Amino acid sequence: WNTVYLERAAHALRGNGHAVDDSLLQYLSPLGWEHINLTGDYLWRSSAKIGAGKFRPLRPLQPA
Repeated sequence: WNTVYLERAAHALRGNGHAVDDSLLQYLSPLGWEHINLTGDYLWRSSAKIGAGKFRPLRPLQPA
């Protein structure tokens, strides 16, 4: 799932005129896992459900 959002972020950056070097993307790692609950206790809010093929919005770009 993380790789899907990394790819979407790269496309969003390009769409906003930022250069993204494709040769460097292979070195990105989706291994950050602080946001993943490893206890097996999952709580889903019905208001937060995302439909099939849909994504949560990306965070806005911060000014440089």
